[in-house]
Amino acid sequence: MHRRLPFLVCHHNYVISAPFARQLSLPSFPPNPPALMYLCSNGQLREALVEMTVQGLAMKFKGYYTLLNECVTRRAFREGQRVHAHMIKTCYLPPVHLQTRLIVFYNNCDCLCDARRVLDEMPQRNVVSWTAMISAYSKRGYAAEATDLFLQMLRSEEEPNEFTFATILTSCTGSWGFDMGRQIHSLIIKTKYESHIFVGSSLLDMYAKAGRMLEAIRVFDSLPERDVVSCTAIISGYAQQGLDEEALELFRRLQREGMTSNYVTYASVLTALSGLAALDLGRQVHNHVLRREVPSFVVLQNSLIDMYSKCGKLSYSRRVFDTMPERTVISWNAMLVGYSKHGMGNEVVKLFKLMKEENKIKPDSVTFLAVLSGCSHGGMEDRGLEFFYEMGKGKNGIEPELEHYGCVVDLLGRSGRVKEAFEFIKKMPSEPTAAIWGSLLGACRVHSNVKIGEFVGFQLLDIEPENAGNYVILSNLFASAGRWEDVRTVRELMTEKAVIKEPGRSWIELDQVLHTFHASDRSHPRREEVSAKVREISAKIKEAGYSPEMGCVLYDVDDEQKEKILLGHSEKMALAFGIIATPEGAPVRVIKNLRICVDCHNFAKLVSKIYGREVSLRDKNRFHHMVGGICSCGDYW
Repeated sequence: MHRRLPFLVCHHNYVISAPFARQLSLPSFPPNPPALMYLCSNGQLREALVEMTVQGLAMKFKGYYTLLNECVTRRAFREGQRVHAHMIKTCYLPPVHLQTRLIVFYNNCDCLCDARRVLDEMPQRNVVSWTAMISAYSKRGYAAEATDLFLQMLRSEEEPNEFTFATILTSCTGSWGFDMGRQIHSLIIKTKYESHIFVGSSLLDMYAKAGRMLEAIRVFDSLPERDVVSCTAIISGYAQQGLDEEALELFRRLQREGMTSNYVTYASVLTALSGLAALDLGRQVHNHVLRREVPSFVVLQNSLIDMYSKCGKLSYSRRVFDTMPERTVISWNAMLVGYSKHGMGNEVVKLFKLMKEENKIKPDSVTFLAVLSGCSHGGMEDRGLEFFYEMGKGKNGIEPELEHYGCVVDLLGRSGRVKEAFEFIKKMPSEPTAAIWGSLLGACRVHSNVKIGEFVGFQLLDIEPENAGNYVILSNLFASAGRWEDVRTVRELMTEKAVIKEPGRSWIELDQVLHTFHASDRSHPRREEVSAKVREISAKIKEAGYSPEMGCVLYDVDDEQKEKILLGHSEKMALAFGIIATPEGAPVRVIKNLRICVDCHNFAKLVSKIYGREVSLRDKNRFHHMVGGICSCGDYW
């Protein structure tokens, strides 16, 4: 525990008054003996402090400044305290610059209270003093303290500079912070700092994190010059908002304009490519990183693990993971989540066991989410329950949170134990979230439990009436039971509340170009050829036993019309295009933004068998690897 020093006091706790303080005017600095500077430059801080004591009242600005700089560099808290104490005991009144250095020193040693006391007791402050303290609050996530101090600075009539604005904008997060940020933006325009590169980068980062990409791109386009920080901020903003194609297009544009990229830029681009599952482009970026010998920072390697796993290349992910010189908990989590999404429950358990055996990185709550999810997707419900109950006993130092309870509901629901999942929810220590009810509703749909599903569905419509997915799953459930009147009721309710369903879309990457299809799509340049190929494939796989799953159609129409609707599903069109546009025998990789329906799953399995193709299909929940008519999910998803 650090002992605090009395501030700006002399012996016997008398406050220093101006006539008795050792005043020093800058032009009259006498040169300090060179011994002190020599000792600091040679890393002999302890000896330098002895020299300070020997000099006593002869210590001047240059000597104190040299010592404080050494203490800042080393984060030498006790030694820095001794320097500060010497000023107090010798009644030396440091100028503003030296007091600001004290603020920096205490901040660097994570003693923000001491730093703030120095600031509060300064008879005079400059913009650097204010900014140093605001920056310390911002870096440590004390947004309220940072903004309060910024407002105090404005009231003191000290004008912020570009560094002050760039710093305070990083604290403008959340709804309240964003409103504050917009007001600060107005002040920036008024004081003519909007074109400064540091300020512009912080502004566009603030807008991007708030999801206001139009404002972010407007700030970006108005910058007279751009650096790697501003370019990375805007790319990262698009990627974080799920606007992956926009992020990729902007990256390409900036590359053409000569942008220099760093490891953060590449990590942001890889995030976008992960969302698109654009493997060829991901490989290209990885090669670019290797050719340019970009430093292998952990954040970049974590992004590579995530990108390869979301593109269906887990062996590449594991290669990156195994060759990392150091790993963080995020590295382990990324690899665990990768195995989980591919339904490789055994690999999840083996990797988690390795993590615990190495005992270098402690698992966090996300680690257990990945493990529970892996057990769920891998059909290992009993093993998953063991992990959950171990958490409940505090064996791993992580208490179960609501998300972990949600994983158990998903785990039980996927395995068909719908009633058990329902009872589990009733016994939860806190109210279930919409996500937990939604997981159970999905299980009711898959396992045709209309009774529980109906109850859960209407619970969800009350909790989040604007979520289109709940209406769709509930109407699917009624449709599968032939309750068309109830389907119409749900549809009418959906129309009445003006709820819009997210349209399903699927895409495939060929020669670094993304080809996107929507249900019954007529926009693709090869649409006639694709539609004909879907019909041809359907006829061919029917000979092998394919029968359309009519329950996947929501509408109360005849079977002929239902089959026509099923043939128009986006994943079938993307798959047919892949068969047309790739060489015979080549793997086909399709990505779907929503959960794949049972009919399209059966369709894709038979395509892999009849056409001798390896089909990789990634939906909202997981990967499906199909070879010879068999899916890696074991028809369990």
